[in-house]
Amino acid sequence: MQLGVCYYPEHWPRDRWPQDARDMMEAGIRVVRIGEFAWSRLEPSSGDLRFEWLDEAVEVLAAAGLKIVMGTPTATPPKWLVDAHPEILAVDENGDTRGYGSRRHYCFSSPTFRTLSERIVRLMGERYANHPAIIAWQTDNEYGCHDTILSYSAAARARFPAWLEARYGTVEALNQAWGTVFWSMEVSEFSQVEAPVGTVTEPHPAIVLDYRRFCSDMVVEYNRLQVDTLRAAGVSGDIVHNFMGLFTEFDHFDVARDLDIASWDSYPLGFLERGAHDDATKAQYRQQGHPDFAGFHHDLYRAMCKGRWWVMEQQPGPVNWAISNAAPLPGMVRLWSHEAFAHGAEVVSYFRWRQAPFAQEQMHAGLLRPDGSPASAWPELLQLRDELATLAEHDTTTAQQAPVALMFDYASIWACQIQPHAENFNPLELYLSWYSALRRLGLDVDIVSPRDALSGYSLIVLPCQVIADEALAARLSAARDSGSRVVIGARSGSRTPEFQIPAQLAPGALSELTGVTVDRVDGLRPGAEPAVTLSNGARGHALRWRDLLDHQRTSAQVVTRFEDGEPAILHHRGVSYLTAWLSEDSLVAILQAECQACGITTHALPDGVRLRRRGPLCFAFNYAPEPRWLPEGLVNDSGLLAGSRVLAPADVCIWFSDEKRP
Repeated sequence: MQLGVCYYPEHWPRDRWPQDARDMMEAGIRVVRIGEFAWSRLEPSSGDLRFEWLDEAVEVLAAAGLKIVMGTPTATPPKWLVDAHPEILAVDENGDTRGYGSRRHYCFSSPTFRTLSERIVRLMGERYANHPAIIAWQTDNEYGCHDTILSYSAAARARFPAWLEARYGTVEALNQAWGTVFWSMEVSEFSQVEAPVGTVTEPHPAIVLDYRRFCSDMVVEYNRLQVDTLRAAGVSGDIVHNFMGLFTEFDHFDVARDLDIASWDSYPLGFLERGAHDDATKAQYRQQGHPDFAGFHHDLYRAMCKGRWWVMEQQPGPVNWAISNAAPLPGMVRLWSHEAFAHGAEVVSYFRWRQAPFAQEQMHAGLLRPDGSPASAWPELLQLRDELATLAEHDTTTAQQAPVALMFDYASIWACQIQPHAENFNPLELYLSWYSALRRLGLDVDIVSPRDALSGYSLIVLPCQVIADEALAARLSAARDSGSRVVIGARSGSRTPEFQIPAQLAPGALSELTGVTVDRVDGLRPGAEPAVTLSNGARGHALRWRDLLDHQRTSAQVVTRFEDGEPAILHHRGVSYLTAWLSEDSLVAILQAECQACGITTHALPDGVRLRRRGPLCFAFNYAPEPRWLPEGLVNDSGLLAGSRVLAPADVCIWFSDEKRP
């Protein structure tokens, strides 16, 4: 459990660097990320390489005892490069070129930019591969930020037909898979396929889905180019990329297969404003962030690289890019940091060391203010430093499988976005709601992809697995037969991987597993929200979506019905099927009953409180703006390491746990 920081030596006078390095060490920081936006300083004009300043920065940081993450600078191609090669620029859905003047101004498909990227990455790798202070390398920065995954450039359009040919083999197979007979869209050559943009009305959904897969694969290829280049240059340390929150434009699992460590950039306050929360929730958590935003992403990125993950950028104060930019409640920087470590982070790195007095991010806080004096998070950093020293005395390295797995699938999210069918059907919101329901019960959760192993979980939940195939169904059946309970949400199995309605109707490949057949769907507008009374007496309702079943072809037992008589929950041989997007309170009651059925211990936590276990330690966090009392008997008072049963707002309690998992 180490602390880190993002540092930009090129922004500050050289005589300040040694003082900064000493202050970092004094504050408990041990890892420093540098270099990821420095291309114009490394190469101010084509071929004019100036690495000496970076050499000196590396030596200053290393001399102080700091370990370094070296970033490749490809997220910010310099002006001379864009002027010489304007073909590297992405093109948006309106046909407008994404221009120079900020960052991420390139198209992943561009062969020219790939060649230029390989060159600068190779030069950096060869120069610093063997430096003992450089422990890791970061590829690029925040792939896809600012809506830069989907590009309709000439390069992308030229690559797409070849990608399709590799996927389908023959034009006949493509026409069959897509159903291009509809609206006379059949093609006789792969080259005839157009990018799905600029159409008179809705483009063909299967083409859109495959174009999104194609663009995702371009990110995978580009990242792999950087990884392979670094390895060929002699880099033997860890290679990492910093992903983002609330971002699903490419398949992160696919990119992470070429990485040693997954990391993400945690900005709970900025993303609260961008999330699909009601005004009351945003007001309640304005200075804390939603209680499950950070935890969800911690668990998502923990799933990417065999459990190895970092927070590469942790918000230490107000950001500059949200709808409104709240200052964190005192204590929240410490809480967010402890929470990341509780979820298994190896490093929590703050963005940034010192607030910039210029350019686009001058309103983005750092650990220091623009004049170099300590900012508001500084006392929290020092407190955290001392607490981590205490925790370091205990073995927290043993990874434990959670009792619950939540399946998360990027392609299913894309399918919902392409054809939402119901107003405000935001699949990521649905995933987060299921995750929140589990966390409100005091549970640790592992997030898994549809390809991950499922053995050993007591409960497996699939909130919205729209795209399902026979292989997934077989693995779920095997898990069920081994004793796992499975809960499957509405809309699951409603499309094949080719974006067709399954021949056996929804839930398609999951039909035998669930024992249900969907007759038709009901898109629910606000105000049309069927009510349901659950088995424990709790009241709930449906939102946005409901599956209406073919009763003649449904063999599952109805557990609960909506007040209009339609089934809400069905059960079939250890598998439960929820026919609707149900309110979060409903999900809490449903999942609590499922946990009770398979022997998972749950806790009735106060509003805004979350638990997380790391090895023998248990952490409790209070996101509420008021004090909260932890349930009697939860805390092992004799093993208390920090805090108490009474949690002030933004407070943390840490203790040795004697609770046994199932």
